Amino acid sequence: MDKPVQKPPITVSPEAAVEIRKSIGSKNVPEGWHLRVGVRGGGCGVTPILGFDVRKPEDLVFDVDGITILLDKKHLMFLIGKEIGFYEGADRRGFHVSDPKSNDDEKPVN
Repeated sequence: MDKPVQKPPITVSPEAAVEIRKSIGSKNVPEGWHLRVGVRGGGCGVTPILGFDVRKPEDLVFDVDGITILLDKKHLMFLIGKEIGFYEGADRRGFHVSDPKSNDDEKPVN
């Protein structure tokens, strides 16, 4: 019997998905490594972080548009409802994490 499919707690914009796939190819990400989404900090707030990593026992694993995403269970509450986006303009270029249901400013990824 198949396990029930969990709805991913985060989404990935189409632009970000393209850039993530480009990064996987251009950075020669090893087989078995996936996109890790997490947070750093505390106290007055947290900063989102992205990187490539191997799965750890405490990870939740989600498939978002064909991209395997790893989330540490401890970071889940900070990431529910967020979207990974990508901005490219004259002033900067990079990933950001935002809440699509809020008017809050997007947080650039460190």
